[in-house]
Amino acid sequence: MTERVVLAYSGGLDTSVAIPYLAEQTGAEIIAVAVDVGQGGEDLNAIRQRALDCGAVESEVVDARDEFAADYCLPAIRANALYMDRYPLVSALSRPLIVKHLVAAARKHGGTIVSHGCTGKGNDQVRFEVGLGALAPDLKIVAPARDFAWTRDKAIAFAEEKGLPIDVSAKSPYSIDQNLWGRAVETGFLEDIWNGPIEDLYSYTSDPAQERDADEVVITFDAGVPVAVDGETVTPYQAILELNRRAGAQGVGRLDMVEDRLVGIKSREVYEAPGAIALITAHQELEAVTVERDLARFKRGVDQRWGELVYDGLWFSPLKDSLEAFIDDAQRHVSGEVRLTLHGGRVTVTGRRSEASLYDFGMATYDTGDTFDQSLAKGFVQLWGLPSKMAAARDARLGGS
Repeated sequence: MTERVVLAYSGGLDTSVAIPYLAEQTGAEIIAVAVDVGQGGEDLNAIRQRALDCGAVESEVVDARDEFAADYCLPAIRANALYMDRYPLVSALSRPLIVKHLVAAARKHGGTIVSHGCTGKGNDQVRFEVGLGALAPDLKIVAPARDFAWTRDKAIAFAEEKGLPIDVSAKSPYSIDQNLWGRAVETGFLEDIWNGPIEDLYSYTSDPAQERDADEVVITFDAGVPVAVDGETVTPYQAILELNRRAGAQGVGRLDMVEDRLVGIKSREVYEAPGAIALITAHQELEAVTVERDLARFKRGVDQRWGELVYDGLWFSPLKDSLEAFIDDAQRHVSGEVRLTLHGGRVTVTGRRSEASLYDFGMATYDTGDTFDQSLAKGFVQLWGLPSKMAAARDARLGGS
């Protein structure tokens, strides 16, 4: 029986060439699977047909935009997920979803091999293959760019030789990955980390230096889930889409950073994530109002670890599942509204309110109506500092040894 390869297909040069190339190398039939995670661009039906024209025996396109928003981006909001305190996991969040649909296609079409277009230098090979190992350890994996030293020049020559119906003339100087949650740009002149990004790099955001009126937006959350924008009920997908539009128009969400890749090298990346930055900023502020101090302190460590696990390709790990159970419980009271001003590339919180607020005006005010009993403070301070005071006295007695 002929083996079948399920290929993660984007419609571009590399994955289009991979169809006949993998057929020649493995003798297998190729099933192309394209997953729409809100990346925009070409019509998916055109992508589906191109895969067939390049020699795929089956071609599927999956509209996973709502699923991506609700099951992958939303947990990132609730975890305030920012790798290295900055990067909102644009590519990392989409990979486990794509893996899930590759496995589903393999089961449906009798696939025994899964293929992706990742190189051996990046994080995505890990995310795809560790995810596949968790969901379908019986499937074999082939990565042409890594396993067969496949280069762009070889891909262009192979496409011309086979007469494949793809445009091999246009060569972007950058490597770009984008989806609903944001856009990642690397390579080209950006590999010199002294070179500043140029305006041509950006697509999701307008120049923040342009003169424009500020945009005020109110986001409503229910248990950590954005459920309305300016009073209009939204799904997670609609919330992200709307904040991408409005925050992007104000130049919000541009990041230029050198990040620590999982494979051990440092990489310069330029990101645009307007909706992600706006929503995470609002969510963090609402947590500040509604989450008790020690829970909030502990959750910050959980959030950081959650983001690291997702970045490192461990979406399907037991630890991530357990951390998510904690995060879910910590979100019980994260309900209310946050008002943001979007302007000049910045997100500024200007208001917050919640029925579950732990902010007590009477306790906080310094004016008439103060309900805080200041007479209790002196004894509290003395007891709080007692261990340090005793240790300092001990050190002085022993000569500071």
